[in-house]
Amino acid sequence: MTQPSSLEDLITALRCLPGVGPKSAQRMAFHLMQRDRPGADRLARSLEHALETLRHCRRCNTFTEDEICGRCRSTKRDEGLLCIVETPIDMAMMEQTLAYSGMYYVLMGRISPLDGVGVRELGLEKLLERLDGGAVREVIIATNFTNEGEITAHYLAEMLKARPLRVSRIARGVPVGGEIEYVDAGTLAQAIRERKSLAE
Repeated sequence: MTQPSSLEDLITALRCLPGVGPKSAQRMAFHLMQRDRPGADRLARSLEHALETLRHCRRCNTFTEDEICGRCRSTKRDEGLLCIVETPIDMAMMEQTLAYSGMYYVLMGRISPLDGVGVRELGLEKLLERLDGGAVREVIIATNFTNEGEITAHYLAEMLKARPLRVSRIARGVPVGGEIEYVDAGTLAQAIRERKSLAE
């Protein structure tokens, strides 16, 4: 027995979400249509509104409804610090630490040849334009510690080497509250390599 084409389209559309396979998409579709039609309507309207109103901030490249986002307009942030992250989610996580008060640049991805994402797709010209202003004194590279994130960090470091900037990379190591016996060998090795003197 075949399902209505509109239901099949909904299931297929839901599969574009990360981590959602065929069965999960089917469960979501049936839930929305059977038990939560108001929720489905709200979801559809919110998606439509987001697609119509969201754009990229002219300075940091994150999502905003204005030409320049509120964070970039803030006078309370240190314009001399620029933290480069892969995604808006990474930026949100950095903000939750309450340990950073500088500015950001969101790459909206990372170099990943297997996914067809190269340097050109990242549009780094916009980042270089941001650095041309002269206000930035330090760039903090906060890409993820995946193979793609490391490749991206290396490329950025090489690209920025000729500029009169301090370029740093966020450290890796044992997580706060973590016990050494449960930490993987690679993370522990990195923690040893990036150890700090207690006299500092």
